Amino acid sequence: MNLEAVLDVIGCKTRRDILALLTEEPRFVSQLSEQLNVGQKAIIGHLKAMEELGLINPTYQKIERGRPRKYYEISQGVEIKIFIKPDTIKMHMVGEEFTELYNIEERLIGGDEDAIDDLKILITKYKNAQRYAEDILSQVENPEKQKSKTIITDIRKTKAIPEFNVKN
Repeated sequence: MNLEAVLDVIGCKTRRDILALLTEEPRFVSQLSEQLNVGQKAIIGHLKAMEELGLINPTYQKIERGRPRKYYEISQGVEIKIFIKPDTIKMHMVGEEFTELYNIEERLIGGDEDAIDDLKILITKYKNAQRYAEDILSQVENPEKQKSKTIITDIRKTKAIPEFNVKN
């Protein structure tokens, strides 16, 4: 799951309100629309964005008359850690370490050949993260060898997170 996409989703109050309602129980579009006093077309757009991201899943429940109703429910938990101080911002999703890998694996199983390139990029990202973690460990274990470098670094210089860009 892409951190930027998650931040975009939770940056919208209506989407946060939808998620809050879905934590209570699955709901269908007209329920959400009525409870939030937002048009159904807008609710559908918000649900689609969250579904594409993988935050929610649709399920169908039979009703007495007519076609089954499409309900939406939370599909997985997401925890985001944000650390901000002068000259430093760090953000990551807790537990995200292998989510991208699982998604790529599913794409490969489904025959998506573009996923091969994404897997190669992910391998490079993991290797960079490992080198970065080993460097931090070395600094902690061998403070006498530490050059004037702090353990907490500027995320703009962190190679372990190549897809994250901080705009100046």
